[in-house]
Amino acid sequence: MRLATWNVNSIRARVARTVEFAVRENVDVLAMQEIKCRPDQFPYGPFEDAGYEVHAHGLNQWNGVAIASRLPVDDVQTAFDGMPGFAKGMEGPDRPLEARAIGALVDGVRVWSLYVPNGRSLNDPHYLYKLDWLAALRGHVQAELARDPHLPMALVGDFNIAPTDADNGDPAVVEGVSTHVSPREREAFHALEEAGLADVVRPLVPAGFTYWDYKRLRFPRNEGMRIDFILGSPAFADAVTGASIHREERKGEIPSDHVPVVVDTDFRADDDDDVPMIFG
Repeated sequence: MRLATWNVNSIRARVARTVEFAVRENVDVLAMQEIKCRPDQFPYGPFEDAGYEVHAHGLNQWNGVAIASRLPVDDVQTAFDGMPGFAKGMEGPDRPLEARAIGALVDGVRVWSLYVPNGRSLNDPHYLYKLDWLAALRGHVQAELARDPHLPMALVGDFNIAPTDADNGDPAVVEGVSTHVSPREREAFHALEEAGLADVVRPLVPAGFTYWDYKRLRFPRNEGMRIDFILGSPAFADAVTGASIHREERKGEIPSDHVPVVVDTDFRADDDDDVPMIFG
């Protein structure tokens, strides 16, 4: 399975280059974030013409996630257990859920396309919502792996966190002032690793950003951030045979401000000594 994640920043504006990328790079499963449309507005046609089945979850022109697959898809879910909601000025358990997660069992692999809340600013209620959302995600991961330690599971998408200083090349993003780099956000990211997940791309691609702001010539200056990840359970990580970050997709006509992150997996690897094992 070749699995990719991409914050497309409006699928209707970028459907042609999104499908072109998926076909050109022979992607089996593409997880998308910030599709910015409802399911009835999603441009299914070009994906279906290319052989992909699409499952989309969006509520309005903001957020939204989707999974496009040319492999069998089952058990589609639009929220994980305990996922909190958010509405400005509203407290309590009845806050509406946003379209930030879609999960599916794809050819036996549990794939979640996730768009983690931005946080906005350190003193904004959205920041606490982000931390609560990540804590609930960790609880869900722990529960799933406790039920089935051998479950191949991948949490992929825009995490809106730069876990290390090396992942932040944007001079406007400063610890103590900005979100994405605060100690609490980084602790929440590492808590997912402590829950049993591994960043399966970093061992193969140690350096490289996945996002560059459209403003202030951030891309030409390579002042970006690494905030898009593929985190895998032990069973998923053990099957990884390759990974890449597609920086060139930040160029060209109407690019997204994010680029795709891709991993190759082979779940037959245990029986094939010729397949390289990255997480043995």
